[in-house]
Amino acid sequence: MLRRTVLAIAILTGFASALPVLTATAQEGTAPMLTATTSGYVPVTGGKVYYATYGEGAPLVLLHGGLMTIDNFGPVLSGLAASHQVIAVEAQGHGHTGPLDRPMSFDNMAADVAEVIKSLGLEKVDVVGYSMGGTIGLRLALAHPELVNKLVIASAPFAFSGWHDYNQQGMRGLNASQFEMMKPSPLYQGFAAVNPDPEVNFPKLLDQMQYMGQDYDFSADVPNLKVPTQLIYGDWDAVRTSHAAKFFELLGGGLQDALWDGSGMNQNRLAILPGVTHYTMMNSPKLVETALAFIDAK
Repeated sequence: MLRRTVLAIAILTGFASALPVLTATAQEGTAPMLTATTSGYVPVTGGKVYYATYGEGAPLVLLHGGLMTIDNFGPVLSGLAASHQVIAVEAQGHGHTGPLDRPMSFDNMAADVAEVIKSLGLEKVDVVGYSMGGTIGLRLALAHPELVNKLVIASAPFAFSGWHDYNQQGMRGLNASQFEMMKPSPLYQGFAAVNPDPEVNFPKLLDQMQYMGQDYDFSADVPNLKVPTQLIYGDWDAVRTSHAAKFFELLGGGLQDALWDGSGMNQNRLAILPGVTHYTMMNSPKLVETALAFIDAK
């Protein structure tokens, strides 16, 4: 039962360090790869959210998974910032941002990202969201298509049913009672390194993250997505492969032969990365390569 709880947390976050067998790998991934060019806070409903920028070039918003911080992206952050100005946002309750005075939801956090984009005076940005951040990116692009140029959703479902059953069970059991068990983990240590009151705020975060275990389904909204979108999954992801295919079909993808000249394609793409899991996706060079090939294509 303990292993299941830890695994569920790992899936929720996309952070392999919650698994003891992968702790060494995760510690490498949590080491900050870059120093922020700028950083600050933006007022939002219920408080303020933290952001940091890295690199130069066309603006790209990077959204982390649940219970993560910006630093957990490690080499992915470095790879993206090599050719883009990356604006990394720490979501409600996470990292520097800490708890806000409101319920946690995908839509609330998407609204926060919109406020960050507008506060920086950016007209349109590309968005790369991983796990929880992928769903936030989806809600952002649906609510504010005028702010999003291209969207990359990595290892995120459009509905709770998209997770494997085993993962769903663990997410439903997530709450502050896991705090003491998690204190020795690099996951908590990464949070504690940047949050002003981790002993109080991390248990609050665990309780608020129960929203991820609720039954949500955005399938009716997905066909309304207007911005070019790429879906990226590992071939052994925590998201069902069949669900990834359904997501692509809801975007109009794969419903017909593309024809010899490719004229049967629309603007959306699907990538399945070989040898990549939900836990390794956030640090995978394959994610950087695949996302930038889509974003930078003319």
